[in-house]
Amino acid sequence: MTFTIRRAEPSDYEAVQQIFSGPKAIWGTLQSPFSSVEQWRKRLAEPPEGLVSLVACVESEVVGQLSLQTFPTRPRRRHVGHIGMAVRDDWRGKGAGTALMQAAVDLADKWLNLTRLELEVYTDNEPAIRFMRSLALLLRVR
Repeated sequence: MTFTIRRAEPSDYEAVQQIFSGPKAIWGTLQSPFSSVEQWRKRLAEPPEGLVSLVACVESEVVGQLSLQTFPTRPRRRHVGHIGMAVRDDWRGKGAGTALMQAAVDLADKWLNLTRLELEVYTDNEPAIRFMRSLALLLRVR
């Protein structure tokens, strides 16, 4: 499966809201359930300073989203990026998350001068823990 990773556009708001409407996707995130389409439209149209939002697409369909929050105004955290991501329920386990994370690491390493990436995973979210462990092995090979 080939995924295209690109920066999220304001017009992606409905697709991103659909991702976070999935019970499996929302369960493992820090997002509140039942987010509105308007909430996502505003978030993508008016991102806070330091936020980079990426999407994973299959053809023109958005199937995953990753946010990389940087801290340009906080001197002790300028080197850090905080990641949040979700993949649409029907696309989990097909490589979208891996493609998003590889793009985020590349962006952090080559463009944003970040030396640390943070990601929170709930202790009972076994699929996310397995994913992060497999990703750690993949990224060490780089």
